[in-house]
Amino acid sequence: MREYEPEEIERGRLLFAAGVVFRMGVAKLEQLPPAYVLEVAFAGRSNVGKSSLLNALTGRKDIARTSNTPGRTRELNYFEVGEGQVALVDMPGYGYAKAEKKLVKSWQSIIMGYLQGRPNLRRVFVLIDSRHGIKANDLETLDQLDEAAVNYQIVLTKADKLKQAERDKVLAATSQAVSRRPAAFPDVIITSSEKGWGIPELRAEIAGMLA
Repeated sequence: MREYEPEEIERGRLLFAAGVVFRMGVAKLEQLPPAYVLEVAFAGRSNVGKSSLLNALTGRKDIARTSNTPGRTRELNYFEVGEGQVALVDMPGYGYAKAEKKLVKSWQSIIMGYLQGRPNLRRVFVLIDSRHGIKANDLETLDQLDEAAVNYQIVLTKADKLKQAERDKVLAATSQAVSRRPAAFPDVIITSSEKGWGIPELRAEIAGMLA
């Protein structure tokens, strides 16, 4: 993970200090709101800790719901940051083992339509559980993003569950795994929602796209 300058960290802090509000849930492509100045999305397996990360990122305990039943998000959930300049989009978690195939197909169709047709979508942050690394269904998602030519960046979650040597190892392995992927952003961010690790850097990364 690269070192961020103090002014980058401060820019990120100020962006998120302006507040965040839930705008809407989108179940059909025709429901998408008008384009924002900047739009970033968050994707990941259903149990990767996406809701916890979004709560930590926005400094709220309840902005994104957490649940004992993974995969409750069934819509593209829009959150506005920075007085409406930026949209954070919480995408449905993938890995729907218990869902009907018809529903899965419908969600996938909406997601791909969104990824390919949203002009101000600058980046998709793909969350990977640092304890497990990149799994088969993660690779499917990365392949889809490469095919759609949508820029994405890996965010490792739950890093506090690992020892330092293990964190270094998974960070190096993940960086190597995405280094030759055509749509991948080269820097991997390693985080812990519980400890706050990597949250200022993630905010800085998002704020930097406004510059």
